[in-house]
Amino acid sequence: MMAADKGRNTDQSDTTRVRLDKWLWAARLFKTRALAKAAIEGGKVQIGGNKAKAGKEIGLGTEMTVRQGWDEKTLTVTGLSEQRRGAPEARQLYCETDASIRQREALAEQRKLQAAGQHAHEKPNKKDRRLRQAMKGRRE
Repeated sequence: MMAADKGRNTDQSDTTRVRLDKWLWAARLFKTRALAKAAIEGGKVQIGGNKAKAGKEIGLGTEMTVRQGWDEKTLTVTGLSEQRRGAPEARQLYCETDASIRQREALAEQRKLQAAGQHAHEKPNKKDRRLRQAMKGRRE
């Protein structure tokens, strides 16, 4: 081994701790490490209810909450990797809790019902159009 490689853990099996931003990227929760870091700094990733830092090292069994768009997932780390691999392998790095899955599905159903109830198929009449224009400040 070269002197520069002595400090690195390149083998996936002997890795005991991994940086949070690298793990989120390797688990395919974010497309790039920069996006993972931005999400962490934006408070969208929490470990134990506390805001995490990108350089925080996580291990097996770490429980975290990750917010992506409308969805919030509670994940438990079941595997560690610093390398990004295929989606089936990446899915084995974490396990989403049952409560998190139920909550996510319930909120998705609520959003779907709410969108369906917004008169999507009705064309507004003249009075409705005028009210909408007045609310937007286009008409007095």
